[in-house]
Amino acid sequence: QVQLVESGGGSVQAGGSLRLSCVVSGSGRRIEVMGWYRQAPGKHRELVTTITDDGSTYYSDSVKGRFTISRDHAKNTLYLAMNSLKPEDTAVYLCNAGFYVGTYWRDSWGQGTQVTVSS
Repeated sequence: QVQLVESGGGSVQAGGSLRLSCVVSGSGRRIEVMGWYRQAPGKHRELVTTITDDGSTYYSDSVKGRFTISRDHAKNTLYLAMNSLKPEDTAVYLCNAGFYVGTYWRDSWGQGTQVTVSS
């Protein structure tokens, strides 16, 4: 299967920046799409951004223009550059990978990394 390990979270003041990383390892399957989700205390998990294998991206309106997703295939690593951070960006950020096992769609999750933005 596919294993994901995030890193790069931390505490910053509003207006600051962080870069998250997600290292992919496992069976060598082609990853069709990867994404970052976040979950704040007491809230549902929220899709932040995705990137397909051919580089197409999607951003939620709440992060558009501030966050940038990228993927380094050579390093098997997904990144999330977060700029102009706001207190409402505070959450656990989770990496997700979608792939096929035969004709079945599967996905894997990382353990998450905490991002805390203070005002």
